[in-house]
Amino acid sequence: MAEENFCIILDQVGKTVETPEGKLDILINISFQVRFQEAVVIKGASGSGKTTLLGLMAGLDQPSSGDISLLGKGMATRNEEQRSAIRAGKVGFVFQSFHLLQGATALQNVMLPLELSGSDQAFELAQTSLEKVGLAPKTHTPVEHLSGGEQQRVAIARAYAPRPSILFADEPTGNLDAVTGHQIADLMFDLRDELGTTLVLVTHENELLERGDRQILLESGRLISQ
Repeated sequence: MAEENFCIILDQVGKTVETPEGKLDILINISFQVRFQEAVVIKGASGSGKTTLLGLMAGLDQPSSGDISLLGKGMATRNEEQRSAIRAGKVGFVFQSFHLLQGATALQNVMLPLELSGSDQAFELAQTSLEKVGLAPKTHTPVEHLSGGEQQRVAIARAYAPRPSILFADEPTGNLDAVTGHQIADLMFDLRDELGTTLVLVTHENELLERGDRQILLESGRLISQ
């Protein structure tokens, strides 16, 4: 298959860390590809290496062995500044713990990464993104006054505002009740369908597992199925 069909390619990727007891293999010889506009769900028991794999795919960390291509660029030998430049404006993140700037409004949280990237349309893009997630009435509300579900909506608006090619999400509904989690799942997949964004999700939630196009199963750092 032609490499241009894939936005992420992993080739024999491994991750090993030093511990007081010696070397620990977190990931072992992981190889698979993710197509543009695909929704891939990574699942596995706690400690199977899911979050580590997500971070490597996104270029937040470097593998100990093997190679990773993100949007056509090899990531394994690049430093953090170079990896960040590849991600800029093209990769978004949603985390379980929201990672919002406390004391700032919903609008300011969404605008911040746009301003840091030099966008001259930060205000307009942030407003539009908040409208898409149903938070237009809460634009000027400090995020600490929002509910958990509303804070996750702000996080999603922030991730989608630059219209990224890829969205990485680590347990995006893990801190939410079932009803709110369902709404957040709908939101991510609706925006994916509208913008053509590739989704890479780490989750234990059955709804997200079922809605993905494909499941990547890890067990003790090894790829079991894809």
